[in-house]
Amino acid sequence: MFAPEPWHPARPGLYRPGRLDPSGETGPTRSQSQGKHVRRTSRGLYLPAWVEQSTPQRIVEASMVMIGGHAITGWAALHWRRARWFTGIDPHGMPRPVEIVISTHDIRPRDGLFLSGEAVHVELRGEVDGVRMVDPRVAVSYLMRYAPSTRAAARELSMAAYDDIVSIEEMSEFLTPGQNALTGVPQARAAVPLATENCWSPPELDLVMTWVLDAGRPMPLCNAPLFDLSGRHVATPDVFDPVAGVAGEYEGAVHLDRAVRAGDVRREGVLRAHGVEVVTMVADDRHAPGAFVARLADAYRRAERSPAADRRWTVTPPRWWVPTTTVDQRRALTPDQRARFLRYRAS
Repeated sequence: MFAPEPWHPARPGLYRPGRLDPSGETGPTRSQSQGKHVRRTSRGLYLPAWVEQSTPQRIVEASMVMIGGHAITGWAALHWRRARWFTGIDPHGMPRPVEIVISTHDIRPRDGLFLSGEAVHVELRGEVDGVRMVDPRVAVSYLMRYAPSTRAAARELSMAAYDDIVSIEEMSEFLTPGQNALTGVPQARAAVPLATENCWSPPELDLVMTWVLDAGRPMPLCNAPLFDLSGRHVATPDVFDPVAGVAGEYEGAVHLDRAVRAGDVRREGVLRAHGVEVVTMVADDRHAPGAFVARLADAYRRAERSPAADRRWTVTPPRWWVPTTTVDQRRALTPDQRARFLRYRAS
């Protein structure tokens, strides 16, 4: 059986599909191509069946059908840039099609591909580790514009900002009047104020959306560290209203673990001891937020009855603290600093 060519030195474990080869060296022979040990990736291209169809391998195989000015966009352009939350899997657990911006209509539609005829300027297309793809701002704009709702569009931007792919300011500037002719631009613009650069997971962003849109509360800070009045770090709640002194936490399935739950209880106790009101969102609240909205209202009422003089916390960091709450701040970190200061984020 032929040995497939590795795709790129920076992408170990990915392979380039080969064409039929009578010698069986660079690709399968015709008879081999018809057997169970070879799979066809696209018209005239093959790989051994043992090559796993991982998400990045699917992107490689999709890229092989592109010619000329074609480029990958959407989630795949972000996944290829190692954006954690763009997995290529839909809510039902099925693979999402790889979205390709086409410059001509010479690609045959097939399963696993979605072809977009939107024009993308040549300066906004380039190559990353051997794959032609659009600028990350184009990819995020595409996802925001075609998202099913404004909330979903804000999620796309926020999760791209998580990995510093784009900043909110960059996307705001990119969604200029020059894009008015594109589908979904008003929705994308409406989503920008709802996005955040420091949400650590999609459920946390659902907490933010419920906090702001369902409960009508001010936009909270996300994962902002709190300090006591002597400058010692107290805790970093998922969301925090620094005016009211109310913190919000999201507890998903991982928090059912005994050790994790014990840590959650201790942290909540520490926050309350410093004069912070804490309210928790659980998984069911993401789909039926009424109960959480009521609990949040109670927390705000309790906070209003607590004198500001009793607060023993501040969001102003000590001089030695290295902030990491914005895309610009994280981009400025050295690799060693990223490993140290961002280790608490999802890995």
